[in-house]
Amino acid sequence: MRGEEATVPLLFMGMIEKEVVARLAKELLASSGCYLVDVTIRPGNLIVVEIDHDTAVGIDDCVALSRYIEDRLDRDVEDYELEVGSAGLGSPLKIFRQYLKNIGNEMEVSLKNGLKMCGVLKSADEKGVTVSVAKQIKPEGAKRKETVLEDYPFKYEEIKYIKNIITFN
Repeated sequence: MRGEEATVPLLFMGMIEKEVVARLAKELLASSGCYLVDVTIRPGNLIVVEIDHDTAVGIDDCVALSRYIEDRLDRDVEDYELEVGSAGLGSPLKIFRQYLKNIGNEMEVSLKNGLKMCGVLKSADEKGVTVSVAKQIKPEGAKRKETVLEDYPFKYEEIKYIKNIITFN
């Protein structure tokens, strides 16, 4: 539909449909290096679209997506507020591609059983992740403790959240 912009029906039982917004976002992002992380619709029809990129999300990426979505939604049918932004550095990882992007980074892991740990995200696949945690141990007969890395595999179902640890040097 070049030239004429079509509006998309938004309403589903009085609310804007998350799936419609997600589809619109994916349409535009397919031609860029960015990808959709999440769409949430909060009370008062506040639509929040979160995107990411394997290197960096630019302000131009957010503006272009915001305009694309606004051009295709009909405010006469349902009033809304739209926020488009990048996945924050301290935000929990939400989709598989973010896990792959963060392999090798220092992460905070919180499990559903209450356990928390910090370590390096070593690997990620469709089933779960492996985190390498540095531990201080004193080998038998040694005078000093040594740092050893221990790998901990976790299934996604066990994880409450994983997020980057931000350090300033």
